[in-house]
Amino acid sequence: MPRQILSVGELTIYLQSKLETDPTLQGIWVEGELSNFMRHSSGHMYFTIKDSTARLKCVMFKGHNLRLRFRPTDGMAVMAHGSITIYPKSGEYQLYIDAMEPSGLGSLFLAYEQLKEKLTAEGLFDNSRKRPIP
Repeated sequence: MPRQILSVGELTIYLQSKLETDPTLQGIWVEGELSNFMRHSSGHMYFTIKDSTARLKCVMFKGHNLRLRFRPTDGMAVMAHGSITIYPKSGEYQLYIDAMEPSGLGSLFLAYEQLKEKLTAEGLFDNSRKRPIP
C-alpha cells in the first residue's frame, strides 16, 4: 500500500476542516475558569478557559465582546459559547467565542457590582450630581 504523505500545513488544513464541519463542535457551550486574560489593543480578547483536567485557548473578537454585560477577569467562572477551530500558524485548536456569561450563583450580582464600580469611578454617584426631589 503506498504511503500517503502530507505536509504539516496540509494536515493542519485537513484537521481544521474536520473540526469546523463537526456539528458537535460548532455552537457549543464550555464552562470553566478564565486565566491568562488579555485584551489586545485591537479590542479582541485572548484567554484560556480551564478546569482541573484541561485547558482550552479562546479568542473573542471585538464585535462579540462589545455585547458582554460584565468585565471578564482571571479566576472568574464563565460559560462560553462558540465554535472549535484550529489556528493554522500554531497548529493549536481553540474556541472562537461569540457569547459569554458568568456562571454559578451570583453571576447577576457580579455583573451588577462591576457596573456599579464602573459608574462610581465615572463619578455618577457623587453627591454633587444628585438633584432634589420635586
